[in-house]
Amino acid sequence: MQQLFFSSSSRVMETPEWVYSLEEAGYDGWEIMADGPYRLDDPEALTRVQGVLETTGLAASVHAPYSDLNLASLNYPIWRESIRQITACITHAAGLTDRVTIHPGYISPIGALDPHRTWALQKEALVEIGKVAVEHGVLACLENMIGVKEFLCRFPLEIIGMTEGIEGVGITCDLGHANTAGQVGPFLEHIEQFNHLHLHDNHGLSDEHLALGDGSIDWAAIGPQVKRRYTGIAVVEGRSLEEARKSAAAFRRWFV
Repeated sequence: MQQLFFSSSSRVMETPEWVYSLEEAGYDGWEIMADGPYRLDDPEALTRVQGVLETTGLAASVHAPYSDLNLASLNYPIWRESIRQITACITHAAGLTDRVTIHPGYISPIGALDPHRTWALQKEALVEIGKVAVEHGVLACLENMIGVKEFLCRFPLEIIGMTEGIEGVGITCDLGHANTAGQVGPFLEHIEQFNHLHLHDNHGLSDEHLALGDGSIDWAAIGPQVKRRYTGIAVVEGRSLEEARKSAAAFRRWFV
């Protein structure tokens, strides 16, 4: 059965002492949100992260930074800086993990004037990112996005087509995001093609990041499908240790 990891973007501005409670809460690993005090290109932050991992039994995966970045930007300096920050994260993450989740870009007001170019720029960025990932023994996993029309890769065939044939690039399937786009069923149809899995709940309208069972997703129906057809890491994304414990118990009820 899958290893179970936990990630909390709501704690990204806190120091990492909370991570020491994850094993007791039922988790095998920590997905590091590599932003704020956890940026891996900051030597002090990297040392703190390494210290946590070395003094626990936790495995690691990494979520690359995404705030203010856009891999589909028609503003060339922003596009280049987005690639630079993500490849820098991959380079530093390679000593911790072989999986780094990355966000796709989005269509800006200027990009809306040439949407085909935004998709092409996203593909170009992934080819460059994939080369760095291969060089460092990492798989960069592109994540499906929430149901907001400006985001790229909200639908399974979009993200499969975007990543297809790019060495070093895989897919993170986020079922919470899929629920906001009405796409849980379609994503489950392709679950064998995905390399990483994010789990959290919502009511289908916004990206609430609720504990499993606190929203509208039918985990009792989904869990057995995932158990049968997916063998990689599953990452619960939550907001607190209390919710982490609740989600871990729900995962073991429905997925194990």
